[in-house]
This record gives sequence, C-alpha cells and structure tokens, in this order.
Amino acid sequence: MTEPIIKARGLVKRFGSVTALNGADFDLFRGEVLAVIGDNGAGKSSLIKCFAGAHVADDGAMWVNGKEVSFRSTQEAREHGIETVFQTLAVAPALDIASNLFLGREVRKKGFMGTVFRQLDKKGMRRQATEQLESLGISTLQDITQAVETLSGGQRQAVSVARAAAFGSQVIILDEPTAALGVRESGKVLDLIKDLKNRGLTVVLISHNMPQVYEVADRIHVQRLGKRAAVVTPKSASMTDSVGLMTGAIDIPDSDQQLLPA
Repeated sequence: MTEPIIKARGLVKRFGSVTALNGADFDLFRGEVLAVIGDNGAGKSSLIKCFAGAHVADDGAMWVNGKEVSFRSTQEAREHGIETVFQTLAVAPALDIASNLFLGREVRKKGFMGTVFRQLDKKGMRRQATEQLESLGISTLQDITQAVETLSGGQRQAVSVARAAAFGSQVIILDEPTAALGVRESGKVLDLIKDLKNRGLTVVLISHNMPQVYEVADRIHVQRLGKRAAVVTPKSASMTDSVGLMTGAIDIPDSDQQLLPA
C-alpha cells in the first residue's frame, strides 16, 4: 500500500476548556486532491493548521514522507514543502503582485549591490512572477506591477494560490478558497486546483461547498466532533451521504472508516 505523504494519528488540540481536535487521524497521498469537510466546530481548520505549523498539537503524532515531525512555525512546515493559503490570504494590499508572490522570500541583487546595500532584484522577481502566473494559466492578472488592493477577491485568491504553487514543493493547503467569491471567480479557483494536480502537486482543500468538493476531490475526509468520521470518494458516497456523515445522521464502523489508495 502507498505510504501517505502526510500522516497523523491521535492529534489533540485544546484551547482552554474547548477541545478542537480529539484524537484526529489523517492521511494524504501524493498527487491527490483531498477535500476536508465538516460542520462548524468540527476541527477542520485546527487539523490543517497543525500541518501548516500555525498550531502545535497537544498530543498525537505527525509524519511527512515517513519521517515524524513536529512543526513549531509555518516556516518549519514550508521547509518540508507544505504551503498554506489561509482564509485571510495574508497578502500585503499596498504591494504589487510580484512583491506579494515573493513576500518573505525576497530576492536580492547579485554581487555588491545585493550583499552590501541589500537591494532587491525587483526586475528578476517580476520576471519570475510573470512566468509563474503564465504557467498556471492565470490570465486575469495582466499587470504584474498592479497593487493587490486594486484586485478583485478572485484575483487576490489567484495571487495567494500562485505564491503557494511557486514555493510549495509537495503540498498546497487551501482553506475555504472560494468562500467569499462569486460563481465565475470560484470556477477559476477550481480550475487552478485542477491545474495544480496536473502539475503533480498534492492539494488539501477545506470547503463547505459540496458541489465544488465533488467536482475536484479524489477523496473526501469527513471531520466530526474533532476527529475523522470517515474517508469517502465522490463515487462511493453521494453528497447526501457525506452530509449525513458530517452531522452524525449516518454512522459507520471504525473498520470501514477509510478508503486508501493501493
């Protein structure tokens, strides 16, 4: 059986008297789009933030490529090839598109000007940013020098996804990427997700939009009451079944909870 690229067993995360994760398990396989669904308070975001380095689990264990890890920061997660696009997007509105793609990873000029005067290679970053957007098929961002604050919600989401794709060597986590978008812009984000998979990247999609989940996901992780309730596929379970698993209307034995690639 294929070894998961990310695996977790028994994750626990508490916030004071509130238990967000209560022994959660997780398996992500290379090259797939895994959707994570669950009702409000099910622990979806808390689970994913443990992999992103934004949260440190109180108990349990995580593995990346078979090696046990414990991320203390988002930087540590990035060093393992895991990039996350949070709902807040974490963009700098006053900066242009290219500067946002390289935010926190700015490239200095070569030679004396870069090492001594620490000047940034803005021309080089803009060239690389243009190439990255073109490789992802993002045609809505015409001017790489345009300030992000002038972009629409869908365009800002595209900038964040492009940044994650540029530096996420293994896994890209998208937390509700279409939550505040219209139908047309949501469609473009879903096309981006499909393109990321075609490029060989592994995608985790947190979403409450069931039609979108069933359009792009290979497998669906159902989170309920702080733990994994089931893992299904769009072919093995209908949307109604998935909602039933989320709410507890449908229950299945622990031995049948998971469908794993061979």
